[in-house]
Amino acid sequence: MREELGSVQVRDLGVDLEEFRLCDVNLDVAAGEYFVILGPTGAGKTVLLETIAGLHRPLKGRILLAGEDITHAPPERRGIGFVYQDYALFPHLSVAGNIAFGLKLRKMGRGDIEERVTTIGRLLGIEHLLHRRPGTLSGGEAQRVALARALVVEPRLLLLDEPLSALDPETREALQRELGRIHRELGTTTVHVTHDFEEAVALGDRIAVLREDRVGDVKREGRIVQVGTTEDIFRRPANEFVARFVGVRNVFRGQAHTAEDGYKLVMVNGVEIAAVTELEGSVHASVRPEDIVLSRQPLLSSARNAFRGQIVDISDRGTIVYITVRIPPDFICMITRRSLEEMELREGMGVHVAFKASAVHVF
Repeated sequence: MREELGSVQVRDLGVDLEEFRLCDVNLDVAAGEYFVILGPTGAGKTVLLETIAGLHRPLKGRILLAGEDITHAPPERRGIGFVYQDYALFPHLSVAGNIAFGLKLRKMGRGDIEERVTTIGRLLGIEHLLHRRPGTLSGGEAQRVALARALVVEPRLLLLDEPLSALDPETREALQRELGRIHRELGTTTVHVTHDFEEAVALGDRIAVLREDRVGDVKREGRIVQVGTTEDIFRRPANEFVARFVGVRNVFRGQAHTAEDGYKLVMVNGVEIAAVTELEGSVHASVRPEDIVLSRQPLLSSARNAFRGQIVDISDRGTIVYITVRIPPDFICMITRRSLEEMELREGMGVHVAFKASAVHVF
């Protein structure tokens, strides 16, 4: 009953929407993959999804689904399911009517429609809501209905446009787990866009980072600046924009040269940071806050990088705390609230920081 799973290839795609354009987008999404497009608001994530779905005509380039060129195919012929962040449910139809809408357009028999609606309702845990109207649903329930409506037609490709952004934190986390479970059960090729990097890490097999650039006073451009696994994106960012966007926080410019023991030393504000890299000369170096160990006493550690500095800022984020230590340069460290209380840290206090050379990413 399932249609063939759809791999997706986007080749040199360009889209011009007057004040905004997508430039030279190239993507390869494997059949059955959960692929996340990550980027800030305004970078063109929704425009890219809508172009794949056939809602915008590209200026150039090609879109292939399961090897078929669908660049100029009408939306209803593409075999694509689309879920928007605002659900876009029909208020005059029941939940069952919303889910069945695409099946009725396909002229499917009533018995088959009822069977499919019941099956997908059970899969998404909304079978008890089938008689309700959208206006009586919570945000999480409405999003499940929208997802059921997209999946019931067994699409070759599922597109999710920030499906969790309008939900409260608890519901968002629950639905995030549901998306992972449903993908494991159905194996539908999925492209999910978000600006939340924790969401991207939790769900994505691979991630593409989309960046917005200003061109003149009016025009904006969106382009892909890195594609890779979650490990690639969060541990080995390709440039300063990606590093800062995914929360690296510690990004420095410096000069790299070879040390006697084979490591490279990156000189930043007079401080030498040991790193494992082949690069030399003018570079960027980044260190994630969670990779830095913070202590009031000198650390007995094998870490190549150990410095003494002064706390200049404490930023309490609830369960975690960011501590800025000035060496210089400033290093932002992440600790738990419990560690903050146990060490009795305060601004102006002298502390020690340490991190491994392998924790330093040079680009």
